[in-house]
Amino acid sequence: MLDTIRPRLAGFFEGTNPAPPAHLGTRYDASGNFLLEPGNTVVCHLVKGSASEAAVIKVRERMLAMPDADRLAFTPISSLHMTLFQGIIEYRRRLPYWPADVPLDTGIDDMTRLYLDRLQGFEGHGPFKVKIVEVVPTGLTVAGATQEDRQVLKAWRDALSVPFGYRHPDHDTYVFHITFAYQIRRLADARAAAWQDLFDDCLSFLEREAPVIELKAPAFCSFKDMKHFEELLVLG
Repeated sequence: MLDTIRPRLAGFFEGTNPAPPAHLGTRYDASGNFLLEPGNTVVCHLVKGSASEAAVIKVRERMLAMPDADRLAFTPISSLHMTLFQGIIEYRRRLPYWPADVPLDTGIDDMTRLYLDRLQGFEGHGPFKVKIVEVVPTGLTVAGATQEDRQVLKAWRDALSVPFGYRHPDHDTYVFHITFAYQIRRLADARAAAWQDLFDDCLSFLEREAPVIELKAPAFCSFKDMKHFEELLVLG
């Protein structure tokens, strides 16, 4: 069955990726309950009540309606966002995911206060638009809608690396996304065609109904788990 699936999706299926999901046991448990994993981040939430939010929610609902959707742990609709720059997180206390000039055992709340101070007066690089690139089991892959938008996104990330004090190894190749869910179990190989058909149909739907995803301005947020991202400071 997997010979018909796009290579980008192969990692979500049992036959090609039997390894357990990376965040199972730290971010969420085998029952789909989200666990404490505090940290901070810079995200753009979806604009509530917008046409594009409605289209995104419709796709999420269609994924939830799949008979094997219980293999996915879905985040709340209110948490839907695109991460612009990854902050620090409890279970990633190592370089280069932490500023080299701050002790690795610094409390998460202390780190959030430190970044709030560093981000005062941060100017940002202006607005940008994003479009859907692909639908996958965990949500939507997105990118700048135009080459100019992609350059603006890069400028934001480069600028944010200064106050945050690091660049992740994938700083220049980071794939922007809107998370719907995390995998509890890989999808069954026999279900590959059904999921592929759903993704193709949903992508066509989004291209028609939401060619541009409406996002709020970037905001520095704190979180205790993946269910809620509290906006502390709007940037730019």
